[in-house]
Amino acid sequence: MNKADIFEFYRRLAEDNPSPETELEYGNDYQLLVAVVLSAQATDVGVNKATRKLFESVKTPQQMVELGEEGLKQHIKTIGLFNAKAKNVIALSKILVRDHGGEVPADRDLLEALPGVGRKTANVVMNTAFGAETFAVDTHIFRVGNRTGLAKGKTPLAVEKQLDKKTPAPFRLGAHHWLILHGRYVCKARTPECWRCAVSDLCKFKPKSPAPKSKPVSKG
Repeated sequence: MNKADIFEFYRRLAEDNPSPETELEYGNDYQLLVAVVLSAQATDVGVNKATRKLFESVKTPQQMVELGEEGLKQHIKTIGLFNAKAKNVIALSKILVRDHGGEVPADRDLLEALPGVGRKTANVVMNTAFGAETFAVDTHIFRVGNRTGLAKGKTPLAVEKQLDKKTPAPFRLGAHHWLILHGRYVCKARTPECWRCAVSDLCKFKPKSPAPKSKPVSKG
């Protein structure tokens, strides 16, 4: 995809959704970090359902430590891999209290040093909490980048580097959100909904998926 097409690609996504945001629900930077850690291999809908009650009483790392691993498990047991995630959340909360004054560090390396926090999670927090121009590549963004020709790569890191290199200035902050939402609701894994895609003419995917045929109305 050339520079002009890339600019137009983002321009159309931005026009459709001028202020893109994460679909995870949170009240502060710490809750955002916890929600993103919990969202690995889980849906945002499922995470939000589990954290609504949790976040009513747990707003700081110290409160999470006081809740404890078993207490946390009771809140998040509907989420996949909840045992390992509970262990990581308690461990990272202890580190935040001990080493960072209970605050989430605005530094990717420090974030990646926390239990359960990989590059993708760190990038999401850096972008959403601190306004950094980072590109968190999950399965949706990896698929959209490769399928459309926007950012091709064999690994998430390769796609991330392509996005960082090719995404023009006006769209760098919102790019992660636009791409993940596009992948989640339009450029779906099994069958992309090309017939209602705002950027289908710019996309390199062939053949385009046709609109589903409407079922004939039976005459009773």
